[in-house]
Parts: sequence; C-alpha cells; structure tokens
Amino acid sequence: MKKSDSTPVLGQAAFIRNGRDAGQVVIIIDHMDERFVMVADGHRRKFDSPKKKNIHHLELYGYVSPEVQRSIQETGQVTNGKLRHAVAKVLEKVLVDGKKGVEFHGERRCN
Repeated sequence: MKKSDSTPVLGQAAFIRNGRDAGQVVIIIDHMDERFVMVADGHRRKFDSPKKKNIHHLELYGYVSPEVQRSIQETGQVTNGKLRHAVAKVLEKVLVDGKKGVEFHGERRCN
C-alpha cells in the first residue's frame, strides 16, 4: 500500500503512529482544521464517538474508500459497517504488500 504525503481527505485510510491508539488503521471522517482530523474505525472507535488526531501523528495511505467518502458527502454520516469494511480492505492490502517486502505493520518473528 502506497503512503500519501498530501493533505488528508474524507474517507482516506491512515495508520496511527503516536498515542494510545498507536498501531491501528483508521479512516478520516472529518476535518477540524489544518492540523486536526477526526478518525474512526467502526470497531473500537465508532462514528458517533470519533477520535481527534493531530495529522502529524498519522501516516496517510493512498487508499480512499469511495463508499465512506460518498456516504459522508451525501448524508453527513457513515455506518460503522462501512468503516470496518474500509479498514479490512486496507489491512488486506498492507498484509499482501508486506508479504512482498514492501511494508508490514505488525509483529514479526525471527526464529
């Protein structure tokens, strides 16, 4: 999965680098200002109680979920199921790319 260094957009996947939730993949669901965004994953962080994160604590992925983006633009909200589906899609891509040696976030064992 390719990382993006641009400004975050609604529906974009991100990896949390710092803080209590470090190591989780989340979806950007709202912009607070140029420095902060609101993120949720549909599982631990539901759409109704998102987490405010500094964009400097996130690694942005190049993947933007069209379902999440469209739902937020049309209705102003998104279901937790769509968020979970988007996160699962990102994790699948990261694991597939990780097996090729591109990137892998998780525990590795060297025996």
